[in-house]
Amino acid sequence: MTVIKIKDLTKTYTDTAVPVHAVNGINLDIKEGEFTAIVGPSGCGKTTLMNMIGGLETPTSGNVEVNGIDIDKLSSNELINFRLKNIGFVFQAYNLIPVLTAKENVEFIMQLQNRDKKEMDKRTISLLESVGLGDKINSRPNQMSGGEQQRVAVARALASKPKFVLADEPTANLDSHATSQLLDIMGNLNKEENVTFIFSTHDQRVVDKAHRIITLLDGEVISDESIIRGKRKEKRNKKKETREKTQEKRKK
Repeated sequence: MTVIKIKDLTKTYTDTAVPVHAVNGINLDIKEGEFTAIVGPSGCGKTTLMNMIGGLETPTSGNVEVNGIDIDKLSSNELINFRLKNIGFVFQAYNLIPVLTAKENVEFIMQLQNRDKKEMDKRTISLLESVGLGDKINSRPNQMSGGEQQRVAVARALASKPKFVLADEPTANLDSHATSQLLDIMGNLNKEENVTFIFSTHDQRVVDKAHRIITLLDGEVISDESIIRGKRKEKRNKKKETREKTQEKRKK
């Protein structure tokens, strides 16, 4: 089932000496439950595309439909309400509220959703512990490292149980262990709750987990590859079995 439909999407910035065509006629369908990585060199249009999917930027032309709703036609209040109920954001710059603790930052969206306090407490603590921040629950952003702030941002995006998560370089400041933890959390949500994930990333560790890889160059899609991990793994396993049988025969 297609849940995000992008049609003839363009974004041109004209506030520079030479117009910049950040996104140039993109057409894409994203299906429910996809785990998609958007890749490409810096300046290729990844972040701009993500911002338009999330309704944070207005297209120059074309449109984005989410669950059949053309989000560009929503009023400001309707768009805010739509994002609150449907989309979790992980920004490259974290965008944490500096006067709030890690726990309060994660709870913030759930408070706007009028969630039960006990439910908020349980989910917030569980998420912060799962990203390795159980001892930072009462710390403010200026008391945490960049990597720790990034993990709070990811926990906050997941806290509201969104239908979609748009993650712009979510692992940029994380080591291998923290990245593995985060991708496991996101992978479990993808499988168990059918949350659709779209990543903008340079990180090969994220790409290796993706089920679909969309490559951009100069604002255009130059490749769109679906990855069937199970089949690839099965082929590798069969090759391994064949090698082992051959080695056994040679020993005999």
